[in-house]
Amino acid sequence: MSVTSYLTIGRDGSAEIEESRSRFRCTLARVSDEEGARSVLDQVRRQNWDAKHHCTAFVVGPERAVEGSNDGGEPAGTAGAPMLELLRGRELSDVVAVVSRWFGGTLLGTGGLARAYAGATRAALDEVGVRERVLQDLCEVEVDIAAVGQLEHALRSRGARVLGVEYTGEASLRFAIPPVARAVAEEIVAELTSGTARLTVIGQRWVDSPA
Repeated sequence: MSVTSYLTIGRDGSAEIEESRSRFRCTLARVSDEEGARSVLDQVRRQNWDAKHHCTAFVVGPERAVEGSNDGGEPAGTAGAPMLELLRGRELSDVVAVVSRWFGGTLLGTGGLARAYAGATRAALDEVGVRERVLQDLCEVEVDIAAVGQLEHALRSRGARVLGVEYTGEASLRFAIPPVARAVAEEIVAELTSGTARLTVIGQRWVDSPA
């Protein structure tokens, strides 16, 4: 069954915790691919140039099929892995987490490091919140200019996102709607145009649900 919705972070953001005088700052950002995740890491490295470590975890794609993590010089499995587990556990995608660490002079051990990196990531996730992304059909319908206003209002009232109207000989109305609502949109178009207009699906796109 194909995916029609998934979760991502509500916005970019960050949070910081302290553990035994070491500071752990987690930066979260929306990304669409692995290259975007690397770009965020490079940016964080430049901004937090004085941090000793920069550890990462990312998940991308509607099916969360692409993911990765890096311990950034920390002992294997103590940073990137617990960060990635948090992203998995919250079923998030299209997100990269970068935790920068400023060493405070006290060794935390493998368990302490894992808890700290996970704790910083958890604090940032709690700060930015969650947003659902929904797959929508991009639709087009050509109608008489006199009827386009009523049709636009009816579609909006049923949850469609009207993208624009082009006027030539007729009015070409474009809108986006979840695939499950396409049949309802087709009924609205047929009813308001007395069956003279037909809805055409011209593509699909992922959109954020309203906050």
